[in-house]
Amino acid sequence: MNLLHALSIFAQATGGLSTAGLVVMVVSIGAVLSLVSFCLYKVFSLPPVEVEEHVKGPLEIDTGDTDDVH
Repeated sequence: MNLLHALSIFAQATGGLSTAGLVVMVVSIGAVLSLVSFCLYKVFSLPPVEVEEHVKGPLEIDTGDTDDVH
């Protein structure tokens, strides 16, 4: 059984969706799933980052909002 025959059988079972419509749907869903998989792989394969160096805030900043309080 070839792919188009299997898709046409599935199209008949889904309520009359044409073969071309089903092919477009399968290709678009496959493209989206591929892109999501690729992006998740790239994000989760990044090396770990040291958290301590990014948590420290600069405490010596003077905003000047308390200089002239009446």
